Amino acid sequence: MAEAVAIPEPGRAASRAALALAGLAAIFAVALFAGARFGLLLAVGLGIGITLEGLRFGFAGPWRAMILRRDPGGLLAQLLAIALVSVVAFPLLASHPGEIFGAAAPIGWAMVAGAFVFGMAMQVVLGCGSGTLVNAGSGNPVGLLALPFFAVGSFLGAYGLVWWTDLGALPILTLQGTSGLLVTLGGLAAVAVLLLALAAPGTRRVPGRLIVAAVLLAALAIGNLVVAGQPWGVVYGLGLWAAKGAVALGADLSGSAFWTAPGNAARLGDSVLTDVTSLTNIGIIGGAFLVAAWRSGGLNQPLPKLPLRAWIAAAVAGLLMGFSSRLAFGCNVGAFFSGISTGSLHGWVWFGAGFLGSVLGVRLRPLLGMEARA
Repeated sequence: MAEAVAIPEPGRAASRAALALAGLAAIFAVALFAGARFGLLLAVGLGIGITLEGLRFGFAGPWRAMILRRDPGGLLAQLLAIALVSVVAFPLLASHPGEIFGAAAPIGWAMVAGAFVFGMAMQVVLGCGSGTLVNAGSGNPVGLLALPFFAVGSFLGAYGLVWWTDLGALPILTLQGTSGLLVTLGGLAAVAVLLLALAAPGTRRVPGRLIVAAVLLAALAIGNLVVAGQPWGVVYGLGLWAAKGAVALGADLSGSAFWTAPGNAARLGDSVLTDVTSLTNIGIIGGAFLVAAWRSGGLNQPLPKLPLRAWIAAAVAGLLMGFSSRLAFGCNVGAFFSGISTGSLHGWVWFGAGFLGSVLGVRLRPLLGMEARA
């Protein structure tokens, strides 16, 4: 007998149609207000949010799975996505100098410490930069609490960034051209082999949905690189939101070398709809919201039964994530994912320091009361 196919109720079908139309309307509205390029960037962000939430692809969770259970599947999917982006990004950077830029940043004391602290804090809230956006968009209470603190932390980290980088840093080091691509792919393959060697029995495979997600995420990241002229990032946009809020409240940012730099000062006065990182961030939140509402007909995640110290820890961790990621020149997205895929050696150092921090963060969660369930 043929298996019955579930047909959505008329009300649910209408709600889902309205969600799809709302997403399309938002894209067209941004395109009309700010230009087609910015409408495309919002579409890229929505696609990323839909992919991350819809296929349960993340960064913090897979690192936790490797640390606790020696299950490398999610981390291998991340490496696959980075490799796919690299194959396209390296030739694009070589053929379009001055038009397309990589996520290059210097390796320094503050950068390494920032990556370590970020790795620790992201495990406390179980969400990296993109994960915090997705969790907030899908209605996760911890994500909703952590997000504004993340934005404030990013703003504060940027405010005194020059002081931190003056503590000592190497020149920007990048891998370029065919040889750089081969070294990058070889490095990713070596990490994959190491993960497989350390994997627990029965975990040496990548779930099909994560392979699909890795391919989709790579395509969207390449789209972001082409349309924006720069790699996918998260942290700058959140700090910009907090900076705009501070200016609106009368704050004087003239003492910050970062926020008075010509490009950053101009963005403080411009609409967020013309800032490429802000647009993809908004899209990620919106994409996660669309998926969550599509599944359930609305956001109805219950408030988890956590002790007060856990909620305080989530707020503090959000603040630390924002501050440390600014010092580290990115989070799992801007530094690890985009840094490695566009040839920046700081992405590799970030990966090592961030993973070590995650080991500590995983151990902290039970002590902070974060393991309770609703």
